[in-house]
Amino acid sequence: MTENPAATDDPAAALRRRIDTLRPHTARIWNYWLGGGDYYEVDRVAGDRIRELHPGIGEYARADRLFLGRAVRHLVTDTGIRQFLDIGTGLPTADNTHEVAQRLAPASRIVYVDNDPMVLAHARALLTSAPEGRTDHLDEDLRNVDAVLERAARTLDLSRPVALLLLGVVIFVGDDEDPYGIVRRFMDALPAGSHLVLSHTVTSPALPEVDEAVRFWNEHGTPRLTQRTPEDVIRFFDGLELLEPGVVTCSRWRPDTPDGNPPDEVGIYGGVGRKR
Repeated sequence: MTENPAATDDPAAALRRRIDTLRPHTARIWNYWLGGGDYYEVDRVAGDRIRELHPGIGEYARADRLFLGRAVRHLVTDTGIRQFLDIGTGLPTADNTHEVAQRLAPASRIVYVDNDPMVLAHARALLTSAPEGRTDHLDEDLRNVDAVLERAARTLDLSRPVALLLLGVVIFVGDDEDPYGIVRRFMDALPAGSHLVLSHTVTSPALPEVDEAVRFWNEHGTPRLTQRTPEDVIRFFDGLELLEPGVVTCSRWRPDTPDGNPPDEVGIYGGVGRKR
């Protein structure tokens, strides 16, 4: 009898077969813009072309990453959050969620969720943890709300407040897939005191270069992006108590600017909301 190779493959080999090296992928391009090394030539070429269309895109990537760090630090130090569900993790880079949280509160628990095979292949870098805390990494899709929550509950106590992190990931959910309903289902399942941290690329008449870059991406890359207006992004926080300064360009969400001057605006909006 012929042996089924899929049945004998180790998990790493199965993941490698899922990686598409012929088409650029957003997680790898994001890594390239952030100065990482986990990308292919096809990603570099596409990333450089997008940067030609929109020279500030690298600053967008860095601004979103810094927003993540500031939001996590606030949640740990000012609200006492010790549990994080980070969906759409992306490739590991500096100051991942568990590193920021456990630096301040070593007992923090973090569950990362992504379904990109390249991200999953590097998941070990996200599974390190302070001895007092714990991390886990799930191969799941944001749309599978029940499955994500069921598996996350093996690490997180969902009867206690959780910070749901959705940075740059809801943009991959089309309007026909009920993106607002997906976010609402997650927040409905979490107890009072939980928080939503969300960022999203926006479309605006003042940012035509962003629209052009997204059009290029949707013609050549994967997965497809759905842009939304700043007002559309605010809707994700319906029913939540928005923390100051609300939903703003993410570079200006409680910025750490030593001179006190506001940073340049970027085409990614973000905010933090609390469930009452």
